[in-house]
Amino acid sequence: MHRTLILDLDGTLLDTVPDLATALHRAMLARGVAGFSRLDTAAMVGDGARVLYGRACAARGLPFDEDGFGAFLADYTAHAADDTRAFPGTVETLQAMQHEGWRFAVCTNKPAAATHALLGTLGLAPWFAAVGCGDSFPVRKPDPAHLLLTLAAAGGDAGAAVMVGDHRNDVQAAAGAGVPCIFAGWGYGPTAMAEGAAAVADQFSALPALANRLVPGR
Repeated sequence: MHRTLILDLDGTLLDTVPDLATALHRAMLARGVAGFSRLDTAAMVGDGARVLYGRACAARGLPFDEDGFGAFLADYTAHAADDTRAFPGTVETLQAMQHEGWRFAVCTNKPAAATHALLGTLGLAPWFAAVGCGDSFPVRKPDPAHLLLTLAAAGGDAGAAVMVGDHRNDVQAAAGAGVPCIFAGWGYGPTAMAEGAAAVADQFSALPALANRLVPGR
């Protein structure tokens, strides 16, 4: 059976904050309040678009507005790849790991429409055997079932898989699924979120050595 590397999206595979911050800025301006810096936006990322929008509203003293959220999500999806890019070394690392027998999947709390738009536009979609999004299943991270269902869709097995993510949701989902987790130290989550991870990587290109140590090839 192939070894499977399961990757979170925002802050792990892709630097999505530039477009999230821009869309959030427009959404807040539409409600008559100031937007957020990229740094502040990064601190609110990790639990999906609805939670991100809700946190932004709460920070500005606004009630959650369903129509406003719908407009924000549509705006973001249409512009999700304007300034978003893969982190340095991503393609080269995936190529190296593929040659070592790894296959790849994405497990993200991001909605499917925006996720597939991003992966398609950036030319990354062919790399992934499965993509499990925030609305793909009845559950999402930190529920381990989200990770396990994504892994099953990729034809993988928990005994030969590694999760990579920059948020406590990734670490907790992996722990619940019995899968070792590499914390993405280059991402948006503070290092305190790495508690419980099997390893911490400081850059994307560090993944092969760590993943091969956690799940040696046969």
